[in-house]
Amino acid sequence: MSNTLHTSTDQAKTLRDITAAKRSAAALRPETDQSTHVYAVTSGKGGVGKTAVVANLAFTLAALDKRVLILDADLGLANIDVVFGLSPAYNLNHFFSGEQELQDIIVEGPNGIKILPAGSGIQNFTKLDAHQKMRLLDGLDSMHNHFDYVLIDTEAGISENVTYFNTAAQEIIVVTTTEPTAITDAYALMKLLSTQYHEKKFNLVVNQIQLEEDALDVYRKLTMVANRYLDISIDFLGSIPEDRQMHDSIRKQQVICDLNPGSKISQAFTKLAGRICSEPTQAEPKGNLQFFWKKLLKIGG
Repeated sequence: MSNTLHTSTDQAKTLRDITAAKRSAAALRPETDQSTHVYAVTSGKGGVGKTAVVANLAFTLAALDKRVLILDADLGLANIDVVFGLSPAYNLNHFFSGEQELQDIIVEGPNGIKILPAGSGIQNFTKLDAHQKMRLLDGLDSMHNHFDYVLIDTEAGISENVTYFNTAAQEIIVVTTTEPTAITDAYALMKLLSTQYHEKKFNLVVNQIQLEEDALDVYRKLTMVANRYLDISIDFLGSIPEDRQMHDSIRKQQVICDLNPGSKISQAFTKLAGRICSEPTQAEPKGNLQFFWKKLLKIGG
């Protein structure tokens, strides 16, 4: 056991050293005009590990020398900062109330991840009005081309904020588990986004699996029903195994890909990040961050 612990520690140190070196080299490169990929990570049901998926995926993308921004879009019950063990002085509630500017509430997480934290326990901003959307646009428009990937951690369910951020994103990742209620709610969310908001493409991540076949079975079930009743496509993006270490990492407020980079679950996130990085840029200009925020306002307007 001591050898395993020593190996994991060495792996973690090596990963951090490589990441630091890459980040230093990246800082010397001029800013390019490459597109920004905007992903909404969402779920029909709470408790499926969506926020943990966002946090670990962001960490892994950053380890691959990608500039990552997490937007915590659960504006009533936010916890992305808790997952990273951060205690931000300000959050999006302070921005929407006019107390702080957007750049003043951004905090930095591990691997240089930038985070826009939201507040918790305040109902005022669980449904953004047109003025708040305009302020968000103005604040974020200046960040055009600053990030390779923007991950939006939506709240669970089908609230207006959920549909708002999902419809505006370039890509939608639906996180579910193998539980029947989670699968049903995932389908309900895709059905709503398809029939009411004309979304046609979804990516699926099946979390907390025992066997890979279980994840493929969930994908087959959702695809079969979608083909029969909806005009959408569902791409199987990957699966994440169930691991008790995930619960330990949450308690320690440290993402598992940092805590134990050699574990199977960390390898699964590395594979997921690689799959996302290999995705071709769409022909539409939705990959442009500036276009994204303007589209966001148009949809919300």
